[in-house]
Amino acid sequence: MAKAITGKRKVPKMHKQHKVAGLVGAYILLVIISIIWLFPFVGIVLQSFRSYLTEDGGMVSYLVPKAFSWDNYAFLFSEGSGFTRWYINTVIIAFFVAILQTLMVLSVSYALSRMRFKGRRLLMNLWLILGMFPGFLTMICLYFLLKNFGLTQEGAIPGLILIGFASSGMGYYVCKGYFDTIPKSLDEAARIDGASRARIFFNITIPLSKPIIIYTALTAFMAPWCDYVFASYVAFGKTSSYNVAVGLYQWVNNQDYQGYFTRFCAGGVMVAIPITILFMLLQRYYVEGVTGGAVKG
Repeated sequence: MAKAITGKRKVPKMHKQHKVAGLVGAYILLVIISIIWLFPFVGIVLQSFRSYLTEDGGMVSYLVPKAFSWDNYAFLFSEGSGFTRWYINTVIIAFFVAILQTLMVLSVSYALSRMRFKGRRLLMNLWLILGMFPGFLTMICLYFLLKNFGLTQEGAIPGLILIGFASSGMGYYVCKGYFDTIPKSLDEAARIDGASRARIFFNITIPLSKPIIIYTALTAFMAPWCDYVFASYVAFGKTSSYNVAVGLYQWVNNQDYQGYFTRFCAGGVMVAIPITILFMLLQRYYVEGVTGGAVKG
C-alpha cells in the first residue's frame, strides 16, 4: 500500500499516444501555415534575381529564374534610378520619427502612470476614444495645415517627421501599462533622497524599461518605413521627396509595369531587410515589452 502511494503515478500508454499525436498534428499544421505565409515572400526574393536584361522583366508563369542575376539590384543603386534618394529619405524620416516618438510616448506614459492631476482620467479616456478613429480621416486637414507652413512637396520630409510624432502621445496605453508594473516604492525612496521627477525618470525608470523602449522605438520606426498613403499625399509630384514605398509604386504605375516588376521586387527586398534584422536582433525585448505593457492599463 505504501509503495503504491509513494511511487510515481503511471501515465496510461493510450494517453501518451494521444499527446504525441496532438503535438505532431500541431507541428504539421504550423509548418503548413508557415509555408503558406512565407510563399509570397520567397516568390518576391526569387523574382528579384531574375534579370530584366536576359529575361522578361515583367510577370511570368514560372517562379524560379532561369538564371540568377544581380541586375535588378545593380539598377536600384545606379545613377538615375532614384531609389538611393528614396531610401535615404525613408531612413531619415523613420529614424527621426522613432527617436522623437519614443521620447514623446515615454514622457506622456510616465506622467500618466506616476502623477495624479485634475482631468487625468478624462484625458486618458478622450485619447483612447480618438485613437479609435482611423488616421486617414484627417489627411485633408493635415495636408492643408502642412501646406501653409511649406511642409509639402519640397518640404515633405520634415512634414512627415512632424506628423509622425506630433500626436504620438495618444498611444500611451501599452507603455503606461509597463510603467505601472515598476514599483512606486523606488520613486518614493528617490524622492526622499531629494531626487527630482526628471532624475527619477532618467536614472531609475528608463534603465528598468528597456523592453518597452525597444518596443516603442520599433513600432515608431515601422510606421513611416512602410507608409505609402500619407507620404504620397504630402510629397505629391515631387520625386526627390518620395519615400521608398511611393517611389516603387510610381515605377509600376507610371513607368512600365511589365518592365519594372523584377526591379520592384528587388526594391521590396531591400525595404524588408532592415526591419527583418531589427526584429531578429530585438525580438526578445519586443515580446517582453508587449507582454509587460499588457499587465495593467
